[in-house]
Amino acid sequence: MQGLVFIVDDNDANLTVAASALENDYRVLTMPSAQKMFALLNKKKPDIILLDVEMPEMSGLEAIVELKRNPEWSGIPVFFVTGWIDDGLINKAMELGAVNVISKPFVPSALLECIKNSVKV
Repeated sequence: MQGLVFIVDDNDANLTVAASALENDYRVLTMPSAQKMFALLNKKKPDIILLDVEMPEMSGLEAIVELKRNPEWSGIPVFFVTGWIDDGLINKAMELGAVNVISKPFVPSALLECIKNSVKV
C-alpha cells in the first residue's frame, strides 16, 4: 500500500508539479491552504505533508506549530517547500520540527528522491 502525501500550497502550478512527481509512488491529495489541510486531517491522516511556507491566512510556519501541538498529528513528517531559502528559514524550520526544506520551483525527480530518502513509508 502506498503512503498518503498531503501537498499544501496556494499555487496551483506547484500543486500540479509536486503531485505529478509523487503520484506514481504515493497516494497524493492536494489542497490550497493550511485551513483545508486541518479540515482534512480530521478525516484522513497522511504519512507525509509537503507544506508551503508562505500562504495567505496561515503560513506554513504557523501551521506546523499547530500540527506539532496535536498528539495525533505531531509525528507526521513535514517538509517545507519555499521559493526563498536561507539559513534563517532552514534553522527555524528544523527548530519547529520539519524534516527538510525543499526549494521551488521543483525538479520533480529531486523532489521524489528527497522524500524517499528522508522518510520510509
